[in-house]
Formats: sequence, structure tokens, C-alpha cells
Amino acid sequence: MAAPAATVDLSAALITAPVPIGHWLAILPVAHCITLGAILLILRAYPRLQAWLAIPGLAALALIDAALLAKVAADGPLTMVMGRWLPPFGIAFTVDLLGALMAFTAALAALAGGIYALADIGESGRRYGFFPLLMLLMAGVTGAFLTGDVFNLYVWFEVLLISSFGLIILGSEREQIDGALKYAVLNLIATTLFLVGVGILYAAFGTLNMADIAAKAADLRGTAPLMTLASLFLLAFGMKAAAFPVNFWLPAAYHTPRIVVSALFAGLLTKVGIYALIRVMVMLLPMERQELSLVIAIAAAATIVVGALGALAENDIRRLFGYVVISGIGNMLAGVALGGLGGISGAVFYALHSMVLMTALYLAAGEIARRGGGFSLSALGGLYRQSGGFTALSLVLFLAACGLPPFSGFWPKVILVKASLDLGAWWLAASILLGGFLTTIAFGRLFLLAYWRPAAIELTPSGPRWRTGLPLAALTALVVGFGILPEQLLALSQSAATGLADPQAYLHSVFPEGRAP
Repeated sequence: MAAPAATVDLSAALITAPVPIGHWLAILPVAHCITLGAILLILRAYPRLQAWLAIPGLAALALIDAALLAKVAADGPLTMVMGRWLPPFGIAFTVDLLGALMAFTAALAALAGGIYALADIGESGRRYGFFPLLMLLMAGVTGAFLTGDVFNLYVWFEVLLISSFGLIILGSEREQIDGALKYAVLNLIATTLFLVGVGILYAAFGTLNMADIAAKAADLRGTAPLMTLASLFLLAFGMKAAAFPVNFWLPAAYHTPRIVVSALFAGLLTKVGIYALIRVMVMLLPMERQELSLVIAIAAAATIVVGALGALAENDIRRLFGYVVISGIGNMLAGVALGGLGGISGAVFYALHSMVLMTALYLAAGEIARRGGGFSLSALGGLYRQSGGFTALSLVLFLAACGLPPFSGFWPKVILVKASLDLGAWWLAASILLGGFLTTIAFGRLFLLAYWRPAAIELTPSGPRWRTGLPLAALTALVVGFGILPEQLLALSQSAATGLADPQAYLHSVFPEGRAP
């Protein structure tokens, strides 16, 4: 049922005052990615120049996102409106602590991936557009994190999907085309469901501005089909995040592209789905999230266990890591199901940890293949004898993925288990612990076979390369730092969760003089 139309003086909706300079930071990351992507596309005939422009560009993106995060942490949410039209008539970029945290972490992962790509992507891949597609991907990912409009969120999903299709088939190998087909079909179905939900949302609310929807939801709860909307969004974002039972596309697709592409996908794309689910279900439709909490919790527990069992059964390292991604998505879903400060802060902390960790794990898989001659566990061996340093670095990442102290994966699991027990959801806490136990066995098997077991054939790979070693070491340092000194990230995660549960600061940023009629 459509909301009754209100008579509004549109002239009053026009911006007459200049936009504060600081608010331009809200759109600068996206504008930077699109502009640099266009420049790199123009320079497609100069693959070497492309690479050396892209890396400083990604570093600049990380600095811009760091400045944005610092401003939001100090001053609260900020809003930038497009086309000089005030919300809810204009499209707004509204950045709160959650969006700024996710955008900054994504930029760090992309920078690491870009440096690694200097060794992993050859001249042919660069000519076919790896770096322009990477910048377009980052435009979509960053735009999704920073937008304050639901339809604009759909648009940025489309941008990142288009670029990811190009990246996954880079090389045009048969296996890549097969993986891309599975990836495309499931994601297009999810996108269609999302678009249907957007249409129903607009019919019910008469607006697509997130702040306006959050303010109107309580008044429309008795007349609008909000449970239908919540169910549609849950299914659509669950498919994009690879949650059970719609998770089968991920291990069938993420092992097919170049390893740096797999790393970026594992670190970034599923987290956009989780971010959208948190934003919509926690901030816009909190009562509906509460009604669906048992369904979300069951899906979370199944996702955790199925992912861990899949990792335990796999022989290909890339597919094994794909199942680890799925299991991690289950932990984040558990936080969404639990709600409250503990559940949401645990989900946010885990998402930030997973963005860094999964990117690093796939980059480590590339090093394993370079040193061991392939990705098959049945053929690998002797990596410890080749390099004690790389073995120690890998072990840190494996322990962090299992959720063991003193690394970054330990703290969000502690928060989620405590939140589960506080609500009496002992079975959800047990599934989180069981998933960690099974993942530990899977990584123990990987370590024993690939590192500790003697190699069947002695390989003599080239020495360490800074292009691969530097990003891997930097991401591992973040994993260790988040684990040993978690207080700052925990405080930011809790503040982000508080802002979602009580979005008054978000609403005030969009409507500083009160919500428009």
C-alpha cells in the first residue's frame, strides 16, 4: 500500500548554502576510483604505465578513506547531496562509522591486491583491463558502503558486478568461463530479488532515502508489507554473501580466476552483501529483523558448519579457502541474528577481520602454488624446508582463520559466543565453536600436508619477490595487530553498532532541521 502523498514545496528542497568542504570527502573516494579507472582505460595500450599509475592511485584511495574515517569518528555521520536537492528528493551519500570503516578496510585490501598483481597479472591481463576493472570494482564497493539511498545501493551493486564479471574471465580459460557462468547466474538472481524489493519499498514508503525510511518505518508498520520486504532483502543479500542454502556458487567460482582476483573477491564482495544486510535489517527494519532472528540464526549455524565441513573435505587449496569464506559469513550472520550491541559489534569486527584475512589467505595460496608447483594438497609438500619465514607467516594466517588467540579472529568470536549465551542461544554458540574446531582440523591438515610433509619432488622456486611478499606481510601484520591490540577496533565496532541501533545521528546528518514531510 502506497504511503499518502504529501504536498511539498519543491523550491524549499533546493540547497542554497554552499556544501561544507569536509562533506566532499563523502563522494571523493568514488569520484577518485571512477576518474582513475577512466584514465587507465585510456592508457590500455601502455600496460606498464597502467600498473605504476594504479598503485599510487590505490594508495591515494586508502589515504582518502582514512581521512574520511577520521572525520566521521570525530564529528559523526556526514552527508553529501547530489544535484543540489535536499533529501529525500536528491540522492545522498551519507557516511557513518560503519560505512567509513568498511571503505577504509576495503581500500587497504585493494592496495595489497594491486601490489601483488604486479607479479600475478602479466602484460596480456593488463592489456585486457585488469587495473581499470579493479578501479571500477573499487568504485562499486566503496559506493555501496557510502551511499545513503537504497536504489543507489542497487546501482553500486551493479557496478561491482559488471567489473567482477570482467575480472573473473580475465584469461578466457575454459575453467574461468564455467566459474563465471555460475557466479553470474546466482548473482543476477539475487540482484533481481533486490530490485523487486526496492520497487516494493518505494511503493510503501514513497522514498528510497535510508534516513527517511528509518524515520517512517514505525508509522507504516501496520500498513506496509515490511515482513515481505525484509524476507526479500534477506534472501537477496544472503545469496550475494554466499549464506546457506544459497552458498554453492562461491566454491564453484572463486577458484577459477587469477589468484589476486580470487583474493579481492574473497576479501570484498561477500562483505558488501553482509554490509547491505546489516544496514537494511538493523537500521531500516529492526522489528522485522527481530521477527526473523530465528530464521537468520538457523541459516547462520548451517552456514558455519557447512563451510567448515567443506573446508575439511577439499583437496584444492583455493576451494578450501572458499569454504572458509562461507563459514566466516555464517559468523557474521550470527551477529545479525543476535542483534543488540554485542551481536552487531561482533559482526562488524568479524567483517573487518575477514576482509583483511581472506585477502591475505588467497595471496598466500598464490605463494604456496609458486613454491610448491600447484594448489593440490595431494601433491604439495616440503614448504617448511624451503622457507621458515613463509611458513611462520602462513601459520599466523591459519590460526587467525581458526579464531585462535592472539590473532584477530579470536575477539569477534568471543563477542559472538558471549552474546549468544547471554540470550540463551547455546546452540548458536555451539555452532560457532564447532565451526572453529572443524576449521582448525582443516588448516592443521593443510599445514601437515603442504608444509611439514617432505616434498615428493624437490622444487627450486625463485627467491622472494617484494611484489608478493610485501602485501602478504603487511596484511599479516594487520591480523597480528588487530589481535594483540584489539581495543581501538573493538571500540569503533561498538560505536558503529550503536549508531545502527540508534540512528538519530545518521538522521540528523541527512535532515539537520528535522525530517522533511
